[in-house]
Amino acid sequence: MFRMLHWFLVGVICASFLVAPAACGGAELKEETLKSWDSYIQTVNAQNRGRLQSSFLWIDEEPERVDRVRAGNILVSPVGQNNPKTVPSGLIHDWIGAAFIPNARLRDVLSTVRDYGRYKEFYKPTVVEARALGTDGDCDKYSMRVLNTTVVAETALDTEYQACYLRLDELRWYSTAQTTRVQEIRHYGRPDEQELPPNQGSGYLWRLYSIARFEERDGGVYIEVEAIALSRDIPVGLRWLVNPIVRRVSRNTILTSLQQMEEAVRLAAGTAKQRAKPSTIAASNAEGTIASASKTESSFTPRPKP
Repeated sequence: MFRMLHWFLVGVICASFLVAPAACGGAELKEETLKSWDSYIQTVNAQNRGRLQSSFLWIDEEPERVDRVRAGNILVSPVGQNNPKTVPSGLIHDWIGAAFIPNARLRDVLSTVRDYGRYKEFYKPTVVEARALGTDGDCDKYSMRVLNTTVVAETALDTEYQACYLRLDELRWYSTAQTTRVQEIRHYGRPDEQELPPNQGSGYLWRLYSIARFEERDGGVYIEVEAIALSRDIPVGLRWLVNPIVRRVSRNTILTSLQQMEEAVRLAAGTAKQRAKPSTIAASNAEGTIASASKTESSFTPRPKP
């Protein structure tokens, strides 16, 4: 699950490096930024608890969404307005995506998502190391080393996570997951490789959090993931240029990640052959353009600013 979030954040912040590399030097996570993040996550969790008592899946709020996802489309939408959201010395990126895996069973999806030792196989070449660190009740602990050489050259992240899985009933589960350690490795793989202290570095990833919902019905499994991340801020004078790029990259990377999740499920089940997908739909595109679709959606009530 967090492999998807890494792709999401690397894509998001690489956009700012492309546009304004000089503005993206060393950074340090500030206490006021972390407090705003914690407040935002509390709001997210409160809203999720409310959802568990009503419409479990986001797509069920609009019948047309269910039809599109059931037909093989992937829906991706920003949560709320002004995404990314500005907090003191930082940005919060909050997106949701939904997909359907036909002919899959819930137990197979959950088994794949929790098979951390195979993440390197499922998600190469981005994940270069991954391993389980143990289980505590309903919660798993695991680590990953994620490599990015596209724009933030020769940079890797050593990360540890806690993911908790909860069963609502036989056909519905949900999970929450968060980083417990994020440490940047500068000049990865070179003789001058440097492991930076936690909360220091480029700032393209400070924290990650996700809520995932899984439901087996209609001859397959629906998957929804809300991916939330904290990064360094973008200078005010560059936001008008950078933010549209960030939104486009965010949408496309979470979309790709859901596709790869399906491939991982099929690979784990021994059916790696991919099915042909109809057009992919990106909902609520802030730029007013839609990838392979003729209609936009705007479905979220903005969350209060932390």
